[in-house]
Amino acid sequence: MGIFEAIILGIIEGITEFLPISSTGHMIVVGDMMNLEHTDRLKAFEIIIQFAAILAVTVLYKDKFTLKKRDLWQKIILAFIPVGAVGYLFADTIKSLFSVPIVASTFILGGIIFLIVERFYKKKEHFITDVEAISYKQALLVGLAQVVSLIPGTSRAGATIIGAMLVGLDRKASAEFSFLLALPVMVAVTGYDLLKHYDEFSGSNLWVLIAGFVTAFIVAYATMKLFIIFLQRFTFVAFGLYRIILGAALLLFYV
Repeated sequence: MGIFEAIILGIIEGITEFLPISSTGHMIVVGDMMNLEHTDRLKAFEIIIQFAAILAVTVLYKDKFTLKKRDLWQKIILAFIPVGAVGYLFADTIKSLFSVPIVASTFILGGIIFLIVERFYKKKEHFITDVEAISYKQALLVGLAQVVSLIPGTSRAGATIIGAMLVGLDRKASAEFSFLLALPVMVAVTGYDLLKHYDEFSGSNLWVLIAGFVTAFIVAYATMKLFIIFLQRFTFVAFGLYRIILGAALLLFYV
């Protein structure tokens, strides 16, 4: 893999990690389109660009990383526990589900769910607009919804945003809680993969890793900011339609 491929994958990771369109699904598809063999070295590269996305969250929401916000982080950790437990217990089963047909099908199903939720979602005055106002019960329910994202192509962001909207958060607060909830999830996954593939970094091209890292960080940071602006004016309907169209295209061309 060269610098060009690293930049492309960095862009894909940065755009898709925090949008409800499945970063894993897009990485699989784009990697296949570029004829990149899914080796341990590629996995090591993916670890680096995922870390860049984590860093983008901490920079964008640096005001949330203080002792005064410990109540918020207790809720986030509570929301993380279900997916952490299920992911650990059924890791091998989850890995066996990775395939284009499953990714395509979950793209479509997730898109349909977004359209249904938006069809009946009516903004009300009592909806939570501040992410810090979420209750422990609501946080746990969002965490349970996140478990669904273990199915490839479902989208962690999509599952958590839908879960948050259904328990009473508005679109913006739902997206922000999803961003912050990504931290413990991605730290756990990235940390585990780092321990598993650390030996692959020694043979990797340093400039390829730097190109992917910098690209993923910049794009992830910009994507989150633009996404919040987008949600202040629009709904998730466009994402639902995108998922359905992409899923149908994958089934048509890859199955």
